[in-house]
Amino acid sequence: MQAHLFISGKVQGVGFRYFVRSNAKRLGITGWVRNTEDGGVEVAAQGEKEPLEALIALCRKGPFLADVQHIGVEWEGVVEHYKDFSLSIDHD
Repeated sequence: MQAHLFISGKVQGVGFRYFVRSNAKRLGITGWVRNTEDGGVEVAAQGEKEPLEALIALCRKGPFLADVQHIGVEWEGVVEHYKDFSLSIDHD
């Protein structure tokens, strides 16, 4: 199962991607996280439904300095299987 997240608010420059990667690895989720050009964060996460829902709940709060305004979640079928959880440094 895969969830594709689009997160907006004060989510860049606050360690959000590292927060997502750390929690995803702890939950046994694979995928990736990256900043977007519009100031948001995008996440593709694969795993079982319960851990994915736990990650989404954590993303709604974010790390200490974040101010999450909105999260869009799209549930998708798995097209590409990820072996780990990677962090992109694009648009830093």
